[in-house]
Amino acid sequence: MKHIISALVQNKPGVLAHVAGMFAARAFNINSLAVGETEDPSLSRMTIVVVGDDRTVEQVRKQLAKIVTIVKVQDFAGQDVVARDLMLISVACSPEKRPEILALIEMFTAKVVDIGPKYVTVEVAGPESKIEAFIEACRPYGIKNMVRTGTIAMARQSRTAGQQDKDAE
Repeated sequence: MKHIISALVQNKPGVLAHVAGMFAARAFNINSLAVGETEDPSLSRMTIVVVGDDRTVEQVRKQLAKIVTIVKVQDFAGQDVVARDLMLISVACSPEKRPEILALIEMFTAKVVDIGPKYVTVEVAGPESKIEAFIEACRPYGIKNMVRTGTIAMARQSRTAGQQDKDAE
């Protein structure tokens, strides 16, 4: 089973190496890893996707929590989350096929970020399933290059913004 783990970490050199070393030392595989600064510049958030049974992932979570530079660890299993991936993909795009490919891009609500005589580079953002579907739809045209961010995720808010505003009064 795929688990999304969020780790709030101190924004210091070596933290990523320490986390990656912990995974390697225990033979845990990282399916994807995304790291970025939070609203507090002294903290970064790591979103780590791992595949394993609940027991294995629980061990991963416990080992992460032991690392001194990690402030908080959260496994999103069983929670309602907003999760997104980002991908840039260059697809072969001959002049004859260009209308077809542009229609495909529109259908996936993707965005053309570069266009050349032989290829079009597209930005696709959304759930992993959307990214995978776009890749499969592009395969018949020919994929020149592709790069992905990996998953980023946040827990959904349990109440609407209007309810939260009323509670704050």
